[in-house]
Amino acid sequence: MDMINQRMLNQGFLKVERYHSLCQRQVKAQLPRRESERRNHSLARHADILAAVETRLSLLNMTFMKYVDSSLCCFIPGKVIDEIYRVLRYVNSTRAPQRAHEVLQELRDISSMAMEYFDEKIVPILKKRLPGADLSGRLIGSAPVAGPSTSLTTMSLLAKNTPSRSEMTKVQQQVKVNGASMTVLRRENQEVRVKQLEQQKQLQDQEQKLLEQTQVIGEQNARLAELEHKLRELMDSAVGGGARPAVAASTTAASSAVATTSSAAVATATSAVGSPPLKRTRKSSDLPRQSKRLRSKK
Repeated sequence: MDMINQRMLNQGFLKVERYHSLCQRQVKAQLPRRESERRNHSLARHADILAAVETRLSLLNMTFMKYVDSSLCCFIPGKVIDEIYRVLRYVNSTRAPQRAHEVLQELRDISSMAMEYFDEKIVPILKKRLPGADLSGRLIGSAPVAGPSTSLTTMSLLAKNTPSRSEMTKVQQQVKVNGASMTVLRRENQEVRVKQLEQQKQLQDQEQKLLEQTQVIGEQNARLAELEHKLRELMDSAVGGGARPAVAASTTAASSAVATTSSAAVATATSAVGSPPLKRTRKSSDLPRQSKRLRSKK
């Protein structure tokens, strides 16, 4: 009868763990992916209650199942299994459940009481009386055997090597600290990756700007070369056009000088042949005027 009850209690704890995982998968499948949207969802309280139940199951597992797996005892608090079933059925059957602390108050009380009682009362008995035959027969569910055996020696070694409650709490705290440090390192790694991506984008933008500037500089150089070519052509044309007007001006000056000299010679010839005095005075008065004109032309 003792063996049957132990087996039922152990199987009950394993079954309630499976049932909880099934309920949690169903709720998570209906929840949105974003955390901000989950808070306002109708299944937010369901998820909170299931998460709290998960923490309770993990604590119970760390407290009892170590000894259960080594066949030293069974999962003793059967009332805790009944309370977990009650909470899970309430979550599945209710659309708008109460808050998590109101639903899980009884479960927290009885589970904490069971774990404290096991650590304070039963674990010392297992460690002290394990080499005895009567205790081994009671715990394992088999008849007492006279004399030492290999099973007793292995169980004694397991009992000696099993850590205490304080050691387990220290290990749990260390695991939590390590997990927090890992999360911080992951965040820092993500920030570094984001900064690297931003720097790569900036470098790409700068390279593109450099290419654009080189193109603009090449176009400006081509325009400057064209302007220099045009200026050279204009200078050549200006030099060639300025020599021709100078030659024309010299030829006109020479023709005018010849005309003046010929008129002066005619005037002197007429004065030598003979003419009235008035005409002579007029011609003589006209001579200096022609000379002034010639000077001005020169």
